Amino acid sequence: MRVVVAGSTGLIGTALVAKLRQDGDEVLRLVRTAPAAPDERFWDPPAGVVADGAFDGVDAVVNLCGAGVARKRWSQARKQVLLDSRIVPTEVLAGAVAQHGVPVLVNGSAVGYYGTTGPAPVDETEQAGRGFLADLCVRWEAATEAAGAAGARVVLARTAQVLAPSGGLLGPLRPLFSLALGGKLGDGGQYMPWIHIDDEVAALSFLLRDDIAGPVNLTGPIPATNAEFTRALSRAKRRPAVLTVPKIALQVALGELAGEILRSQHVVPKVLRDNGFGFRFDTVEDALDAIEGR
Repeated sequence: MRVVVAGSTGLIGTALVAKLRQDGDEVLRLVRTAPAAPDERFWDPPAGVVADGAFDGVDAVVNLCGAGVARKRWSQARKQVLLDSRIVPTEVLAGAVAQHGVPVLVNGSAVGYYGTTGPAPVDETEQAGRGFLADLCVRWEAATEAAGAAGARVVLARTAQVLAPSGGLLGPLRPLFSLALGGKLGDGGQYMPWIHIDDEVAALSFLLRDDIAGPVNLTGPIPATNAEFTRALSRAKRRPAVLTVPKIALQVALGELAGEILRSQHVVPKVLRDNGFGFRFDTVEDALDAIEGR
């Protein structure tokens, strides 16, 4: 396949480009600076500019654009950055897909779409929840409308927290657990969707080739609570994790973002399982053990 990838320098994008090339696909990467490699094509989303020829002969587009949700405390200005960094590029790409007749758009989204789900498992048939992240995801997914209206197969990849050897969810946690300063958040009973980076990129590659359309949850097949995740990482790191970060401390440190971190989201990947996708890592224990070399 000839695939255009936007957001190719992030955690998922970097791994996906490597995976697609390993599988024999040709990858073109959209960049916002002057192209410095033969596979790069310039674009400027706020200006609505994409280099001529960037979509010639393209079989699919993957959009992974978006500023990091948990990197900074949420202010109104930061919320606007989170919205603009997703919606504007998506609208530009959806328009280009429609204009050039590209048959497939795999667009990033997140399990934040579901808001707080409580203890009962939810799949792709669940309606949108409440809160800033849920609203963001709704608008993010709606920005693909032009591509779908033009007949493209649009996949909405609702990704969970990604577990990887570097970056992702484990980036800020690994040093704390190495120093025996790790611990559960709040009471630890909240479900936290997760997925190993290898399963994430394998699923995206699978979605490029299958005939699936609409929302798809990219999460590990067996959900884990925060307490279960904490025990698994403690075991994988061979370090105790007996501390607890109180809810009030998170609220003081993170403000509104604390509420999102403490949400319980019991999200399951029904569409992937129903369509025969095979996960390499079924449990969070398996994923963390592999990452930590156990």
